[in-house]
Amino acid sequence: MALALRTERTEARLLPEQKKRIERAAHLKGLSLSDFMVQHADEAARKTIQEHTGWVLGDRDRDVFVRALLNPPKPSTRMKEAARRYKRHAATGNTRAESGA
Repeated sequence: MALALRTERTEARLLPEQKKRIERAAHLKGLSLSDFMVQHADEAARKTIQEHTGWVLGDRDRDVFVRALLNPPKPSTRMKEAARRYKRHAATGNTRAESGA
């Protein structure tokens, strides 16, 4: 990460033992405390975002999902009516379709 691009700042309160442990880990990696914290916080942020925005399917679930995509069921009467309502509202610019329930 280029130093010239770092314009944002944050602050964290640590317990003394947390700070010592993080400083030790940073030293072992040859990084400054700041660089160590930024690097690891960014890695944790990326991982957290991926875990909350991605899907991981097992073999069985993946197969069922792919089969449904490749061979979708015929639309039911209710589905056809919902599509008609959506098209009618989309044509008028109204994106909030009224509930058919």
